[in-house]
Amino acid sequence: MSNKFLSDKYTLRAGNRPSSGRVGAMESRVSTRRKVACTSLELPMLGMGTAHVGELYGIVEEGAAHATFQAGWDGGVRYFDTAPWYGRGLSEHRLGGFLRTKPRTDFFVTTKVGRTLHRPANPATFSRDPWKGGLNFEVKFDYSYDGIMRSYEQALQRLALDTVDALVIHDLDIGYHDAETLDRHTSALSEAGMKALDELKSSGDIKAFGMGINMKEQLADLAQRVDLDFALVAMPYTLIDQESLHTGMKACLDRGVSVIVGAPFASGILATGTKGALHYNYGAADEAIVEKVRSMEAVCATHGVSLPAAALQFPLAHPAAVSVIPGAAKPEEVTANIRAIDEVIPSEFWAELKSHGLIVADAPVPEGSNA
Repeated sequence: MSNKFLSDKYTLRAGNRPSSGRVGAMESRVSTRRKVACTSLELPMLGMGTAHVGELYGIVEEGAAHATFQAGWDGGVRYFDTAPWYGRGLSEHRLGGFLRTKPRTDFFVTTKVGRTLHRPANPATFSRDPWKGGLNFEVKFDYSYDGIMRSYEQALQRLALDTVDALVIHDLDIGYHDAETLDRHTSALSEAGMKALDELKSSGDIKAFGMGINMKEQLADLAQRVDLDFALVAMPYTLIDQESLHTGMKACLDRGVSVIVGAPFASGILATGTKGALHYNYGAADEAIVEKVRSMEAVCATHGVSLPAAALQFPLAHPAAVSVIPGAAKPEEVTANIRAIDEVIPSEFWAELKSHGLIVADAPVPEGSNA
């Protein structure tokens, strides 16, 4: 895959994009789009992840889920990412129920492949873990040609849509499979599953395909061995951790693979700060992470910057990044994200983070205001 497109795609860094917080009629980052690799797909810089409405951390009432989508829509959010795994189908059902009333040309939606959903053998005793709620469907991993196609077709039915804009290979990593099973699934993807994705893209059913990446080792290895348009990076590149800057992220840039940042809040702590639930990497944050965030909060206080705004805007400064897709389970959470993406952050803020060693010295940062 060529990186020829980089020269015009990345002429403007995130900090150079218009901000609604500045004087004058300038376009918000919520609606500003960036091109995905060498495809026809252009995604808004801010999207919405929907794992939370699949009831990841707690039960979300139907009305609250709809209100959350509506708040995003009213605020200009037009990109939504979901997956069969989120709530064992619940997230796709809820998102589709909302989007089917909207003009199809007005929004972008991505979902994931690699799992199919099935009726459990005994619904009465079936456990929906790790979801707090969700639906009663058993999961089968399948990265073969037939598995990818069936996953895609099932997703369309749950979404009540006849198209999605892109598909994402989901959870093909050691966190979900033992070594032997991972090798088998990887072989199935390489030998046949990629053919299914290529066919869907060539036929125009989808505009692009990518891979979900949860681990920095995977970003540096597997994602670089599979021909992708983008990587959906969940944890390896955030305001807290830039270890992948010169490995996986550089490899994406070199190969012309775009990056969608799927967990800009590092699964929670960068949204709530140290006074919240201290969620990090889908578990409890250790003391080193808590102390690092506490130090970031001090720099934020000095410059009048909100931590969530810094967390959302930082990864967008990387030249491979096209979008961030924070999750939300309440209307106020998505509206807070919309405000944060356009908050004006001074250049001195980023410089002080670097001077204290809180972010990597040569990490790309937004070109903030000097006002």
